Amino acid sequence: MTSAPATRATRLPSLTGLRWIAALLVFGFHVGTMGIVAEPDLRAVVSKVFSLGLSGVEFFFILSGFVLVWSYRDGEPRRTFLRRRLAKIYPNHLVTFVAALAVAYWFADPVAPWAALGNLFLVQAWIPLDGYFYSVNNVSWSLSCELAFYLCLPLVLPWLRRARTGTLRAVVVAVPLLILALWPGQLLVPEESRWWVTQIFPVTRSFEFWMGVAAAELLRRNRWRGPNLTVASVLFVATWAVAALWIRAEFWAALLAAAYLLVITAAADADVRGRRTPWRSRPMVWLGEVSFAFYLVHVLVMMTVLRLTGDWGTGLRGWWGPLAVLGFLLLNLLLAAALHRWVEMPMMRRLGPSRRARPARAAAAPAPSVPAPRAAPDTATRPVEYAGRRDPA
Repeated sequence: MTSAPATRATRLPSLTGLRWIAALLVFGFHVGTMGIVAEPDLRAVVSKVFSLGLSGVEFFFILSGFVLVWSYRDGEPRRTFLRRRLAKIYPNHLVTFVAALAVAYWFADPVAPWAALGNLFLVQAWIPLDGYFYSVNNVSWSLSCELAFYLCLPLVLPWLRRARTGTLRAVVVAVPLLILALWPGQLLVPEESRWWVTQIFPVTRSFEFWMGVAAAELLRRNRWRGPNLTVASVLFVATWAVAALWIRAEFWAALLAAAYLLVITAAADADVRGRRTPWRSRPMVWLGEVSFAFYLVHVLVMMTVLRLTGDWGTGLRGWWGPLAVLGFLLLNLLLAAALHRWVEMPMMRRLGPSRRARPARAAAAPAPSVPAPRAAPDTATRPVEYAGRRDPA
């Protein structure tokens, strides 16, 4: 597949929709690990379907690297970039941090002050101690990794823009191999730190982020070569099924990293070309927009409700289990929508840099004369721009 010429101005709504898939995978994984469904047969189905759901975080890290490079404003000061990113993640983190502390107080759960402080400032993923990297709202460990990525990206981008195409392709190929090498490599560290090294440590988790970074730069240069979205989606489903049924666990992350990257780049390429995808519909884009808030609230909400009802650790029998899962999905989605609407969006407007402070976009080459496009009726059909052309999305 030869990618269409692209510029940063091109909108990628399909990647917003894909964020919801990543959040849903993690939700399903935690449904299984919490044992909400107690009926053995139904529980086995949930466990089998979402056995690889933890890789939703891997999906998100790759997607994050891709989107940040694609949307990065050339010439933007590092401080402005970091301010925008903090305005995006920190208000939601602070609200869920306070909520988690309130829940811990209600149940008289012990909270280590230093662990809470590390969580508050999003440095907990750097601390290889039990009770630290999963402290307070435990899913926020991934935000600690993201913050590290944000700090590094502006330093790497000047090199990235000058890097040879072959070097970028080498990064894309090398990352799954590095992820695979973590399994024998973890034997070099003490056993009690191996989970932290392979699953939490920001340096090792950055492999996935840089994979997305390299792929985005290749697509920007019209140098990405990969299958179209249909083929990439079939490969992803096949990889998921084969890995869950027959592949040993140490190979999962490497295989899924490759499968996720193919889907992400194929969806982005489809957006650049103005082709419709299942992920760019208005409902999917909205779900993607609230997925960050959904991710932050879902474990806290499910644990709290199960503890209040006395079902924590026992699960719900019969069809009450699946009904509870559906109820949790809707409840978390409702809370996520509220958090997105009344915290995330207002604080991004208030804390983010003003439009006047943003650098002017570099002047583009004169575009060929083309007829003015008709006004689009809604955001789902709004034109996208690339290489001086405007094509209907």
